Amino acid sequence: MSVRFTILGSGSSGNCAYLEAGETRLLIDAGFSGRQIRERLATLGRVAEGLSGILITHEHGDHICGLGPLCGKTGIPVYTNRLTQEAIQRQFPETRFNFRRFETGNQFCLGSVGVQTFAIPHDAVDPVGFLLQTSSGNIGFLTDLGHVTKLIFERVRTANLLVLEANHDLALLQADTRRPWSTKQRILSRHGHLSNTAAAEAAAQLAHPRLERVYLGHLSRDCNKPELAHREVSRKLAGIGADHIQVENTDQDRPCPTVELALRIATPSPTPTAEAPFVLA
Repeated sequence: MSVRFTILGSGSSGNCAYLEAGETRLLIDAGFSGRQIRERLATLGRVAEGLSGILITHEHGDHICGLGPLCGKTGIPVYTNRLTQEAIQRQFPETRFNFRRFETGNQFCLGSVGVQTFAIPHDAVDPVGFLLQTSSGNIGFLTDLGHVTKLIFERVRTANLLVLEANHDLALLQADTRRPWSTKQRILSRHGHLSNTAAAEAAAQLAHPRLERVYLGHLSRDCNKPELAHREVSRKLAGIGADHIQVENTDQDRPCPTVELALRIATPSPTPTAEAPFVLA
């Protein structure tokens, strides 16, 4: 089964990725306008109406701003936990969504993709990370988190491809004159965002022989530079002998090149439990 993965865009102003595993076609977050998401999907020869679902990490605008326009008429299933669902409904009171609800910490199957959900520390109502399991490998999603917990390490340690936040360079953030100190404190807090240094430490701790690629996501336009993030993470990985891992920067304004995952014996996808993982809202 062919498995293709494309980050449609990632940065402090918008985040969205696309995963295609056979007939299963998913978005992870929808943080661009509906028009932008459709245009970026079109570069892959895909349309929103063909999506199997949208997985949501949390309710901040740079992760959901396209949900209303995208889902209002199409009925695309939106997979989220209860608190995030309620927050989305408050932001889009006129939109009728096709919600499929999960409990944070549960795992379920979405077509041919196994989805593991886990809590992450961020200043949202109930933010989650994902480990997406396919026949050709596992993809970990760690965006918008203030620090990496033991639980997170356990959940994504089998990832073959990892999307990891590298939000800011500490010196650039401290020197920034447009952000008040209260905002800087929030960013630097344990429920804020990962710095380049923290991302490098996390990548090093998660490194293993079958982790092939790390995408650095959610870079701040003002308080980071792609070359700084790439250099710090690459140096850290090389320093522990993990230079087999390819480090890639993401871009706010354009999709990354599509990656086709090579066939491997992946961690088995979970089977739905007797207690139904979804509550149709």
